[in-house]
Amino acid sequence: MRLRPIDLAREHGLSTQAVRNYEDAGILPPADRSPHGYRAYTPHHAAALRTFLALLPAHGHATATAIMQAVNGGAAEEALRLVDESHAQLAEDRRTLHAVEAALRDLVPPRDMQPGVTFIGPLARRLGLRPATLRTWERAGLIVPRRDPRTGYRVYTAADVRDVLLAHQLRRGGYGLERIARVLEQVRTAGGTEPLQAALHEWRERLTARGRAMLAGAAALDRYWTPD
Repeated sequence: MRLRPIDLAREHGLSTQAVRNYEDAGILPPADRSPHGYRAYTPHHAAALRTFLALLPAHGHATATAIMQAVNGGAAEEALRLVDESHAQLAEDRRTLHAVEAALRDLVPPRDMQPGVTFIGPLARRLGLRPATLRTWERAGLIVPRRDPRTGYRVYTAADVRDVLLAHQLRRGGYGLERIARVLEQVRTAGGTEPLQAALHEWRERLTARGRAMLAGAAALDRYWTPD
């Protein structure tokens, strides 16, 4: 059965140029050409396109493309490695989400900590940290205390203390400074931990959607890989 580019394109609302581009990129296997240069596709090409479009929401364009290139090129191990890496990244993102949620639940300042501003020594003592630890976190971009213009001392506001508490919880959970810095930047961008709750809910929904998409993508890839 011979199919034209328009036949593949119509099923998914694509342009014929998009179908040709997918073939040129190795997402579809090479098509036979007529004596006049027209592409002649088969149901196998249609299955390749359906597989790629199923992989797309699960792995993103670059990885989905690389998976299809590997499968079409007979590089099974490479295709499986790419799939495994996407699953590992999803698992890591889910662990990060759980850590942030747990840290926010436990975000309770010491009872003797009064609202307002404080300095590095008192803050470190009340949290059971060393001042050197807070300075390391500052260099890593986790916290950004201002300096007193007269003394040059670090001044920690209530928002800074919140960031220190959150960083402390995440470090206890085994998370690295670079990742914690990204989380705290999200907190600051959201305007605090309360607005972040909505962002965390959306994050969880995205992870769930990605997990479901990976299931659908895996099923489509398996069907393409082992045709009837």
